[in-house]
Amino acid sequence: MVGRSLADRNPMHIFILRLLCLLPTGLPVRSVDLNRSTDNITVRQGDTAYLRCFVEDKSSKVAWLNRSGIIFAGNDKWSLDPRVELDKRSPLEYSLRIQKVDVFDEGPYTCSVQTQHHTRTYQVYLIVQVPPTISNISSDITVNEGSNVTLVCIANGRPEPIITWRHLTPAARDFEGEEEYLDIQGITREQSGKYECKAANEVASADVKIVRITVNYPPIITESKSNEATTGKQAVLRCVASAVPAADFEWYKDDTRINSAQGLEIKSLGGRSMLVVANVTEEHYGNYTCVATNKLGVTNTSLYLYKRVLPTNPIPASERGNNAHFKQKGPGTVIMDNGSTSLASSVWLMAATLFCLIWKC
Repeated sequence: MVGRSLADRNPMHIFILRLLCLLPTGLPVRSVDLNRSTDNITVRQGDTAYLRCFVEDKSSKVAWLNRSGIIFAGNDKWSLDPRVELDKRSPLEYSLRIQKVDVFDEGPYTCSVQTQHHTRTYQVYLIVQVPPTISNISSDITVNEGSNVTLVCIANGRPEPIITWRHLTPAARDFEGEEEYLDIQGITREQSGKYECKAANEVASADVKIVRITVNYPPIITESKSNEATTGKQAVLRCVASAVPAADFEWYKDDTRINSAQGLEIKSLGGRSMLVVANVTEEHYGNYTCVATNKLGVTNTSLYLYKRVLPTNPIPASERGNNAHFKQKGPGTVIMDNGSTSLASSVWLMAATLFCLIWKC
């Protein structure tokens, strides 16, 4: 701190001040007018503080004090702190300059001025603000789904920083409350990802740090599709699984495990696996099982490789000729080769029908 202790009313300090005519003889140090109104000066940590004081004439006796002791008496520097200097921009100014202000500089400062007629004191309270700094935050962690998780974020600053947590998802959910600790009960896979801790006060920009939570969970088959293939062609069966850690895949034909051999190849990458049949034969058709497993569990799904039946090709119109034969069953109409209606046949059928009706009557 700037200055030396005056709290114990060091007799030597009091004697010197009285010699300088800064304190009237017989007046206790405690009685110096320190109860008058005090101005507050707020300075950010690391900046320079200017404590202003002005005298009435050049003959005034003046000194700077703080709660720890005498800083300046006249032009004589008592403080050993190299950051502290007088700032005299005019003949009647007796201001104090403190460079690279820190928290321990905070407190009351008194400028005492003794003229021929009276003693005047001016007091200023130096407030040091500190930007928020996150000093401790949880490390990245990996947990199993359903576990309880506690994240910690501790920050320093003046005024005391406000701490908020945020889950960095597309929805960017903010957690209610302003707490150093974030408790997550029974964490789910949807709650994995990055969590942002932000410490903020009005001094400077907020300090932000990130912690990542990885949530392990057993495999779930999210996509599988049976397929059909033509004999002699290539066929592919696909299986997709969601899991953390990533799933390992196995393929089975009926109850027999498949290896990459005899025209079959298994290609797995991340959460996706493919069974490739290079040249389909009759033996390849049937039921297949995709199995996905990790250290937390196992799941499977069935897929089928069907035989593709090619449709019979129709006879082209050019091969059928221009005169197509169309026949419509039922009484009344007969279509000839040229597409015309036989009127004679129609009349004959009507007559035969009428005769049968009359005969029955």
